[in-house]
Amino acid sequence: QVQFVESGGGLVQAGGSLRLSCVGSGSIFPFMTIGWYRQAPGKERELVAHINSVGSTNYADSVKGRFIISRENAKFTVYLQMNSLKPEDTAMYYCNRVLNWEAWGQGTQVTVSS
Repeated sequence: QVQFVESGGGLVQAGGSLRLSCVGSGSIFPFMTIGWYRQAPGKERELVAHINSVGSTNYADSVKGRFIISRENAKFTVYLQMNSLKPEDTAMYYCNRVLNWEAWGQGTQVTVSS
C-alpha cells in the first residue's frame, strides 16, 4: 500500500490562487494515475483532476480552465495549481490513486472567501 500526504491548503479570497502538493512514495509511484479529490461537508467526495503515468490530464467540468494538475516523479509529488478560486471550491482536498484507491490521507483544507 501507499500513503499520501497532502499540503498547501489555506484561506484565500475569491479570485486568488493556491498550489496543493501530494507526496506519495515507492518505486511504483511513477506508474500510478493520481487524482485530486475534494469533499465539502454534507457532500460526496468529488474527483477534481487526475494525471496518469505519461502526464495525460483530465479535469472535472467545474474546474476546467482554472486548475492545473502536474507531477514531479523525482519528488514523488503531484501538484494541483488552483487559480481563479471560487467560494464553491471550499472543501477538504485529498489525493489518491484513481484506478485503485489506497488509504486516504488527512487532506488539506481549502477555504475561499467572498
